[in-house]
Amino acid sequence: MKLPRSIGRRTVLTLACLLSPGAFAATTPSADIPTSAPLKTYAISDFGAVPDGKTLNTAFIQKALDAAAAAGGGVVRIPAGTFRSGSIFLREGVELTLDEGAVLLGSDQIEDYPKRETRIEGHSQDWRMALVNAQGLTRVRISGKGQLNGNGAPFWTAFRTALAANRSTTNLDVERPRLMFIDRCADVHLEDLSFQDSGFWNLHLYKCHDVHLDRLHINARTGPSTDGMDIDSCQDVTVRGCQISCNDDNIALKGSKGPFAEKDTDSPPVENILVEDCEFGNGNGMITCGSEATIVRNVTVRNCRITGSATLLTLKLRTDTPQHYSNILIDGVTLSGGRGRVLNVAPWTQYANLQGQPPPVRSIDQVTIRNVHGEFQSLGTLRGNPGDHLANITLENFDVKLVSEAFAYGPADKDAFVFKNVVVNGKPYLLPPPSAAATRGARRGPPGAAAPGPATGTPTPATPPAATP
Repeated sequence: MKLPRSIGRRTVLTLACLLSPGAFAATTPSADIPTSAPLKTYAISDFGAVPDGKTLNTAFIQKALDAAAAAGGGVVRIPAGTFRSGSIFLREGVELTLDEGAVLLGSDQIEDYPKRETRIEGHSQDWRMALVNAQGLTRVRISGKGQLNGNGAPFWTAFRTALAANRSTTNLDVERPRLMFIDRCADVHLEDLSFQDSGFWNLHLYKCHDVHLDRLHINARTGPSTDGMDIDSCQDVTVRGCQISCNDDNIALKGSKGPFAEKDTDSPPVENILVEDCEFGNGNGMITCGSEATIVRNVTVRNCRITGSATLLTLKLRTDTPQHYSNILIDGVTLSGGRGRVLNVAPWTQYANLQGQPPPVRSIDQVTIRNVHGEFQSLGTLRGNPGDHLANITLENFDVKLVSEAFAYGPADKDAFVFKNVVVNGKPYLLPPPSAAATRGARRGPPGAAAPGPATGTPTPATPPAATP
């Protein structure tokens, strides 16, 4: 059979493999099908890096990254040992891997993190860069069983000292570096890494798509605003087999903020997020929408565990921002921490600024939490701001033992939720009357409000991106 010019040998082999599973194995590759050669490896120790935990190795590590890029690509390897560094920047075509026993230790001097325009808390401004940065790249690969350690304690102390002197201090008043910042990248794979004690957020993804986060371990003890993952204005993100315990949001879905947020072209909707097979210790929210967020939709969480005080789902209703959270499914959660809340849906006024505009309206709809069992503190709170639209929030197939059977909600929210087959402390749950204390109104949340402490676990993603093998 004569093939059209548009169909080559590669296409024929692909079709044959689909039609007959054994066909491809029996086919000898032709010389016209190139095979990719292994990438050349560049060990940072060959460029002068010293693993003594004291020498500042920023320039040596960057030299290795730049040499690999100049050669057309490669793998930069951090061997076992503790290598102190400031900000480093990945290059196109260059992978980064950390050997088991390798520690990339962040410098405790803020000057070692250059100040550049960057995305932070829902907008762009000059601020300090992260320890590891990837910007505007395609095919980002960072992996290995080593550790990124933010050496965060001095930065936490600086922030808390400023806050004690002036209670109006904000996160951005005291510069603290993130551990990793992936900025406007596509086809991103992070695997097996440990993140420890970031000065600020641990992993920040901004305006990325096609992202896979597998088997990451994130722990940040007691640091303020040490979010585990901040998925900011991203699409098609899968989080799988990860473990996160921190002193703020575990996985925060973020976007823009303020009364004009819907017009922010630099902040597309957060959508198609899959989290599965993960474990969460302490934190402000296993899944949190906010503090900066406009549109969050199509989020699936399945087969996860909470072993500490993390709230299962936190939805922050920011009083100065139009917001729409929709199509959120949490299916299959085991609770063993005994100290957390199922829901925290409430107004959020921290640093709000209406800029002279009328208050916008927020809406929540099509949120389902089902197949939940184990021991926890309480069902939590559900309340909105005046004028907010809360509807179709369903709790289904619960069999839980709770310290408190209270569920705080106001009269305006009594029709917002549905309980189906909810068993609490061995008996069908009867919804208590509305609470006057839960009447709609504003609440200020303090920075890093979650309880401290480490935990163990595994990571996950959420559907709709289709789960990958």
